[in-house]
Amino acid sequence: MAGSLACTRPLSGAGFGGQIEGPGDAAALVAAAEAAPEVLPRMLAEAHGLLLLPGMGAMAEAPELLLRLSRLFGPEVENYRTTGMAPNMVHPTVPEIFVVSNTPPVDRQPPALPNPPLTKDGKLPVQYPHRRGWHTDQSYRRPPPDVSLFLAVLPVRQGQGQTLFADGIAAYAALPAGLKAQIEGLEGLHVGASAGRRREAVAAGLPPRPLAPHERPQRQPVVRFHPVTGAPALYLCEHGQMDWLEGPFVGMEPGPAGAGAALLDTLMAHLTQPQSVHVHEWTPGDLVIWDNRCTVHAATWFDAAKEARVMWRTTVGGNPGPAYAGEAKSWLAA
Repeated sequence: MAGSLACTRPLSGAGFGGQIEGPGDAAALVAAAEAAPEVLPRMLAEAHGLLLLPGMGAMAEAPELLLRLSRLFGPEVENYRTTGMAPNMVHPTVPEIFVVSNTPPVDRQPPALPNPPLTKDGKLPVQYPHRRGWHTDQSYRRPPPDVSLFLAVLPVRQGQGQTLFADGIAAYAALPAGLKAQIEGLEGLHVGASAGRRREAVAAGLPPRPLAPHERPQRQPVVRFHPVTGAPALYLCEHGQMDWLEGPFVGMEPGPAGAGAALLDTLMAHLTQPQSVHVHEWTPGDLVIWDNRCTVHAATWFDAAKEARVMWRTTVGGNPGPAYAGEAKSWLAA
């Protein structure tokens, strides 16, 4: 069965990622993956944390297939009914599936268009700061999650609603020696987007709201060593998931105009250089798997007044690395 799964690398437009070829339907592919459970995680690691599995549309009618595949990537698949997710965003029968949609009952709107909407040469903006919203999932948690799986149940037409991915391993390797030395041992301060500590809110002098203990900012290493491969990768976000009141970096001048902000802007621009970004144009049934420990991603605008979009996500954890060994889950209220 293991021989029926093959990986073509890299994905188009970037030097990382891979596309999985296997049995022609979702049920057969999941069965093949379960028969050799080490294969897909190994392929994910070899592809620097990004895999595309096309043709998985049958999962929309059999959501347990998505759950079975998710379990191959770690010991914990998050049950969103028990971790504070709004009930309208949780799949009605499989609580491990988080629904991302602009349709009822979710009604989640897409990000705004960049300003300007295209680059000077007429291309889709991908590089920070022209492109905003780059992040790794739930970095405001300790331990943070490992792997995300994202299924296109009903994507919008191509040219809108893309998802962008950048390779944190290659970005770290390409850093100048001086920047590598500057960030050695440095920690970022991450916090949820609803905490009132976003960059623009702090710059405007808006008071942050009081935070419960399980909402407090969390330290994360800026250089994170992958627990499976040992590869170092840049691990940081921008804008909404960094704490711009006390951070973004521990021990550096805080605030939107401080030395920490200048360093973050430099690192994010380096991490999201166009030649290092994969732009995924969704087709129905695409399943994209990414490793949050070594990649960042960003959503793009689509015309929500004319387009309906339904995507399903699962989140896998349980192997964040030895730096998190024995920690309680910071995001669960006592």
